[in-house]
Amino acid sequence: MEITIGKVAPEKMKARPADESSLGFGKIFTDHFFTMKYHSEKGWHDAAIGPYKNLSLDPAVMCLHYGQEIFEGMKAYRGKNDSIYLFRPEDNLKRMNVSAERLCMPDVDIDFVMEALKKLVMIEKDWIPHGSGTSLYIRPTMIATEPALGVHPSSEYLFYIIVGPVGAYYPQGFAPTRIYVSDEYVRSVRGGVGYCKAAGNYAASLYASKLACEMGYTQVLWLDALERKYIEEVGTSNIFFVICDDLITPPLTGSILSGITRDSVIKIAASWGINVLERQLSISEIIEASADGRLKEVFATGTAAVISPVGHIYYKGREHTINSGETGPLAERLYNEILQIQYGEKDDPFGWRMKIS
Repeated sequence: MEITIGKVAPEKMKARPADESSLGFGKIFTDHFFTMKYHSEKGWHDAAIGPYKNLSLDPAVMCLHYGQEIFEGMKAYRGKNDSIYLFRPEDNLKRMNVSAERLCMPDVDIDFVMEALKKLVMIEKDWIPHGSGTSLYIRPTMIATEPALGVHPSSEYLFYIIVGPVGAYYPQGFAPTRIYVSDEYVRSVRGGVGYCKAAGNYAASLYASKLACEMGYTQVLWLDALERKYIEEVGTSNIFFVICDDLITPPLTGSILSGITRDSVIKIAASWGINVLERQLSISEIIEASADGRLKEVFATGTAAVISPVGHIYYKGREHTINSGETGPLAERLYNEILQIQYGEKDDPFGWRMKIS
């Protein structure tokens, strides 16, 4: 399958942001995007990079009625001498195929999509910001497009990739966040689609997130859906705890996302000689460890924010302060390490960085 390319005329191109310090996250998109279509009788076809535009969809398309929609998130980074890097992009696409299988959607050919992704990033390379902590966010998405009512897997799909320059995910940047533990609402349950990057998981999180925000908290920390006891993940991130000398994170048991940054943290920390444990953690264990001083740090991990230190946890009417509300040394060390690898500023012993220019 060939990728057709149609570029926007220079006089019709968007004005790029002049102030990189005010980019925000997910508000600005570039001039072009990649699309390809799928039909059960034809497979994938009509791959193209063309002008960014609105999608034209029948009101009956199945993604709007039955939730067949998955996506991924990755970034392109501008390093020294205008080198451009990706970070573990193939792992994101492998995870997308895991999500696709669970939602009865077609796999994408990883090599082909990587070719398309690189072409799109290079076409839009002037949009990649220069400042520290900035990047070009990449959002591959797949939606069901068969116009039909009746619950069954769609026979038609649209896959597309949009990109845009971003700064810090949180307005406060790399600073401690405040998280609210929800024991009333749940995000997902084992046997469901919690391990997929599916749109419905995020829809299920919105109400509790709204309540948390109204109370002054940044994110929700979800507990398991059955016992409302064991910690799972934060709304947009995986979660880690430093208890005594151990770095602990919940195991991948089917209801939380297998984070790329989560895996990177586990491997980096282990290479530093830190004892990393993937095991169940109850919220009561965390509260007890906080009370007796064994809980040293808490931080979340994800592509958007990389590392998000947690300064306060609210649970059952009481706020618990972590590390005096300050960023912990391990969170800061991991944040700097990952960024330096992503921007090509230090060696990459794991082979995660992909230079494309």
